[in-house]
Amino acid sequence: MAATKKASTKAASRKVKDRWKAKEWYKIYAPRMFNQAQLGETPSADSTNLIGRTTEATVHDINGDFSKMHVKLKFKVMDVTGFDVHTVFIGQDLTSDYIRRLTRRKRTKTDHVIDVRTKDGYLIRVKPMSITDKRIQSSQETALRRIMDDEMRKMGDEKTISEIVKAIIDGEMARRLGTVCKVIVPIKRVEIRKTEVLEMGSEPQDQPVFAPEPVPEPIPEPDLVEEPVGEPVEEVAAEPEQ
Repeated sequence: MAATKKASTKAASRKVKDRWKAKEWYKIYAPRMFNQAQLGETPSADSTNLIGRTTEATVHDINGDFSKMHVKLKFKVMDVTGFDVHTVFIGQDLTSDYIRRLTRRKRTKTDHVIDVRTKDGYLIRVKPMSITDKRIQSSQETALRRIMDDEMRKMGDEKTISEIVKAIIDGEMARRLGTVCKVIVPIKRVEIRKTEVLEMGSEPQDQPVFAPEPVPEPIPEPDLVEEPVGEPVEEVAAEPEQ
């Protein structure tokens, strides 16, 4: 009986090893809006199994900005060419520890959910949050949500999906929302807590969010100046001393 169990265990381990041998490694790339930065690698025995998988990366992973380590970007695999996996942007999120650091006592954190249609046809769900200097009433929270809703719809009419993502990452969207909200109550901070792409638009995600890294110009090699070759100098024999 023990010998039978040992044989079945060896067969099972052999099958696991064989499955790993059949897998290939594929490189995952961000869409053109993120300069097709490499997000990582993943193994798979069949490239069709990669379609629909999701992956995450921080802004720091993509462009090296340490101040944006708390901003996570989400991507979904849409196409596989050879061993290259191409993705599309499907959302953004903030790390939980960053959100916890923003909340303090005697303040009010107001969460909101807004569905926005962008200029190029993408339907995105934006979830901003505002933090006030002091506690506010529920009627003031309702007014904040209403004015945020109007401002976000204006931004959707003005901007494409790439411009919206850029506004989230560089803080432009939070600043605009904070400016309009100050009419209601003093605002300590506004953050875009989460973003989801509900419907894809008609245009591809090609417009760059980050400026592409400049290509260094080749350093020209110094010109080699050949010394002019003069006429040979005749050697004059020294006169003998007397």
